[in-house]
Amino acid sequence: MKKLFISNLPADATEASVSALFAEFGTVRSINLVTDIFSGKCKGFGYVEMEGHEARPAQAALDGKSMGDGDRTLRVRFDDPKASRGRRR
Repeated sequence: MKKLFISNLPADATEASVSALFAEFGTVRSINLVTDIFSGKCKGFGYVEMEGHEARPAQAALDGKSMGDGDRTLRVRFDDPKASRGRRR
């Protein structure tokens, strides 16, 4: 299972629209969009989990692609939880 980090999502992005975008490449196991607590709109990023052999072509095809009618291009990266942790000494 691979977790993809997606950024530059439009504010009107929904779990259904992002899931449909990634479903072209395989089964979306889980999706988590970060939303504003007051408005409920997407804050512009989220996570999608897919099987590794499906996630790789999805990342390659969707990175740099625009979603919706906006001029923002998606950034799709593999999530690396080890890189986000600080090192203790």
